[in-house]
Formats: sequence, C-alpha cells, structure tokens
Amino acid sequence: MLEMMEGRLDPDVVIEEFEALTRDAGRIQKETLKKILEQNGETEYLMKWDLKGKTDPDSYKSCVPLVTHEDLEPYIQRIAHGENSCIFTRKPITTISLSSGTSQGKPKFVPFNDELLENTMQIYKTSFSFRNREYPIGNGKALQFIYGSRQFKTKGGLAAGTATTNVYSDEKFKTTMRAMQTSCCSPDEVIFSTNCEESLYCHLLCGLILWDQVQVVSSTFAHGIVHAFRTFEEKWEDLVNDIRQGELCSWIQTPSLRTAMSKLLNPNPGLADIIYNKCLGLSNWYGVIQELFPNTKYIYGIMTGSMEPYLKKLRHYARDLPLLSADYGASEGWIGANVNPKLRPELATFAVLPNIGYFEFIPLNEDSNVEPQPIGLTEVKIDEEYEIIVTNFAGLYRYRLGDMVKVKGFHNSTPELQYICRRNLLLTINIDKNTEKDLQLAVEAAATLLEKEKLEVIDFTSGIDSSTEPAHYVIYWELSSEASNELLKECCNRLDRSFPDAGYIGSRKVKTIGALELRILKNGTFHKILDHFVELGAAVSQFKTPRCVGTKNQTVLQILRNNVIKNYFSSAFRSV
Repeated sequence: MLEMMEGRLDPDVVIEEFEALTRDAGRIQKETLKKILEQNGETEYLMKWDLKGKTDPDSYKSCVPLVTHEDLEPYIQRIAHGENSCIFTRKPITTISLSSGTSQGKPKFVPFNDELLENTMQIYKTSFSFRNREYPIGNGKALQFIYGSRQFKTKGGLAAGTATTNVYSDEKFKTTMRAMQTSCCSPDEVIFSTNCEESLYCHLLCGLILWDQVQVVSSTFAHGIVHAFRTFEEKWEDLVNDIRQGELCSWIQTPSLRTAMSKLLNPNPGLADIIYNKCLGLSNWYGVIQELFPNTKYIYGIMTGSMEPYLKKLRHYARDLPLLSADYGASEGWIGANVNPKLRPELATFAVLPNIGYFEFIPLNEDSNVEPQPIGLTEVKIDEEYEIIVTNFAGLYRYRLGDMVKVKGFHNSTPELQYICRRNLLLTINIDKNTEKDLQLAVEAAATLLEKEKLEVIDFTSGIDSSTEPAHYVIYWELSSEASNELLKECCNRLDRSFPDAGYIGSRKVKTIGALELRILKNGTFHKILDHFVELGAAVSQFKTPRCVGTKNQTVLQILRNNVIKNYFSSAFRSV
C-alpha cells in the first residue's frame, strides 16, 4: 500500500488519504452503502426486506428496519452453529467476536470478518499518524498490557474470541505495529497466555528489561494500565529480584511463559539496583511510569465513558506524561479515529471514517413524544446529541449500537463525535433516569470527601434493591483503605444528593424512592469480578467494570453481596 514505505508507515500519506475521504463524506457514505448492499443484497437477511436491488440511502431506510442485537441473535446463532448459507454476507463469516459481557452478564456473539480487520488497521494507522505528528517517536518499544482471551470453536466450528484477540493474533496487526515502530515489548507467549495474572507480571518484567526502549505505555482501556501499576505496587520487589538473579520467580507456573521469559532474562544487578532505588524514592507511587520508563512519550488507551473514573489514578502514575485517548469503536466495529490527540481525554473527539461503514444518527430529543427519524452522517448538527446506528461489512444492518454521542464539530465534512455514555438507563425506579455519566459524577463528588484522609475509591458499581418498599439505589465501593463510619456516612449523603436527575430528586423528596445505600466491599472484590468475566471468555484488556448490576448478572450480584463488609443509608432528603 502507498502508506507503507520500506516496511515503515508514512504518516503524511495516511493523513492525506484521510483528508481526501473526509472532504466529501456524504458521497463516500453513499458509495460505502452501495458497496455493502451490492456485495450482500442477495443474502437471506436483506432479501427478506425486498430492496429489489436498490442501494440508495432512502430506499435502504424505508425498507430495512432498525434492529438491536436481540433481533439479530437468532441469525447469529445459526451462523455459529455452522449454517453455510449466505445469511448476512455473501462471503462466509469465519470468525465470531465476543463482547466483554459486562452489560448483560454474558458475552454477545458478533460476526467478524476480514473487512472489519481492514477497518481496524485503517483506524490504527489514521490515529497513529495524527499522534505521531504531535508526539513523534523513533524506533522504540511499546509496553502494551494486551491479552488474548481463550479462543474456542462454536458448534459449527467457527473460531470465537474477543475482538481484540482476533486482531492481536493476525499477522496484519503485527506488521502494522512494526510499521508504526511500536512493536510490543512482550512476546506472543505473554500476550496469549491463559493465565492473566502471570501474563500481567511478565508484561511488567518485559517492560523493565527494555526500560530505555519504551516510548509508549498502552492498553486497550485505561483500566488495564491502572490495574497493571496497582499490581506493580504489590509485586515490584519480586520483579527487581527476577532482574537481579536473571531467573523468573517460582510462582509463575505456566511452562510457555517460563520458556519465553528465560530467553529475555539475564542477571543484571545494575538495572535491579536502579529500579529498586527509583521505587524507594517515590512518594505513594506518584509518577512511577515516568520514573521507570523515562523515554516514554505518552500513555495511550480508551479513556472515555466508563474509563473516565480511572483517569485520576492514571494521572497519578503518569505525572507529566500526556494521556491520549484511543479510538472510538465497539465489539460490533469501529466508528472514528482520534485525530486531535492533544485534547484531554475528558474532551476527546473522534472523526468518523466515512468508508468503514454506513452511519445514521437518531436525534435525542427528550421533549418529543414521537421517535425521531434517523439522519445521515453529514446532516448532524454541532452540540446536538444522537444515538448511533451502524451498517457494516460484517452483516450488521441498521444496528442500534446503543451509544449516545455529541457532535463537537466537523473535520472537513465528517463529524467529530464526543462519546457521552450508553443510552440504556443505568438506574431507574420511578420517573428517575440516571445514566452512567450521572453515576460517575455522583461518585466523583462524594469521593472528594475521602481525600482529606488520603483514601480513594478503587472501583465502583451500582444496582437497585427492590426488596424494600420503596425500592432504593445501592452504590458499591471498594476503597484503598479503611475509612471511619462518620466519613462514610457523609459520603453516602453526598452520593444521594449528587444525582442531577430531577425525577430522582423529586422521588426522594416524596419518598417514592428510598434512602440511598452505600455498601463497602472487601479489598479484591472487583478483581473477583474481573476473574469471573475472564472465565466467561473476556480478555483482561477488554474488561469494563459493569456500572449497574441487574438481575441478569446473578453471579456478579452474588460476588458483590458476599463481599460487603459495611453498609450505610442516607438521611432524609431535603432541599439544600
């Protein structure tokens, strides 16, 4: 390809191609839809809607209905069970991607094919090219906390694994990463180990061995980086000793890991002393990433949405290093690239690539009693909020992704989106409507009270307790250390009063929603939840803490209930 010169990526060429695509996004969108429908118009699913060979947007919208994953699940199950007929796509679906499963309690099956892999590479190359313009890197290494989940075969013999696993195991991905001069510090044996705890330890060890070559520290999600350096706090002396002795510690049992790491480890007392002294000199691990890997240019990963609560801890570890939010996508496919890398993660925007799928947007107008009609990519308006609808090359047609976004501007003629949250309500009992973002803001407001005792919320989730009359919100916190009853009672009251929704405030005042309950969890509870989802097939790097645990997540509910050590109820709700 033109952008690959002598095995290296030419960022200027990639940016030029992106600029050309986005100058006439409307035309590219029509061509993309036409291409998808011409390829797949004779499939079972599209034939059902009687398009009669039409490929224009108006005909497509009038014939093909909006759908959710639940609508498509019977078709996807048939594919997974081995039906070879053209159900969604003319080309056979050869791989199934698994979502993290944190929302519904079990992973979703999503069709994956070579076109989605090509989309992934295009997104990666585009965002890297814009990043490299602002933060140029040389021939270095990336300390990437990435993990391939266990793959399995469906009843029909298709390979099934997380979307990240499908990407990491592909040679095109490895070639692209080498072309971007950011090959991973860790060998494949570490990335694809089935023991995630041992794999994380070895990722850290690989990074320390190559400490002066590390130019980027990354993971799929911000949580993965925070989790890694929380682990470093616990294991750093073992890591130093491994480097000093040139031998992997005995608690790493996986043979493939021991073999792979033996090829990298040699006794290095000098490096061990440097790391040891650096760690002793740190105050509460502030700036540990910058201290250990002084040639790092930036920290990279998805930092929006449910990842925002981890930014404070990530900044603590990073000190002066820039935090750059990775691109916007889902298990179902990619949406846009971050072409403004200097924006703070909380303000990150994503320019939609108009050739990777066909996109529609449902205006979110809460005052309207009629469901608004979807509009096209170039018809959206700045500062308006929308729900995204995706049509892609892997067989999703007018698929409601469930994400709420806000249009912050345009790059040429393609919109730049800011991710808001999932559209589905997290917490609702009566007329209250509190989203993931509302929950996050309430937790942040209450957590400021912990700062005076140098405590922090390690992680949190929520739920509804309907066993009481009236029902009430339950917020679960895992804390860095023990807090006084007086402080936690104050936090509980602050939580209750920090939800912005008028329906909640009114319902609390008239007592149609009961007092908010704050439940404090044992240390390690969220690690148990992570382990549960890994057992279901999720990759550690793809894990997202479920922010609301409902009845569909019975196992997670049981983990939470079994690990409560204290609980508090808010006092009567009054106007301030």
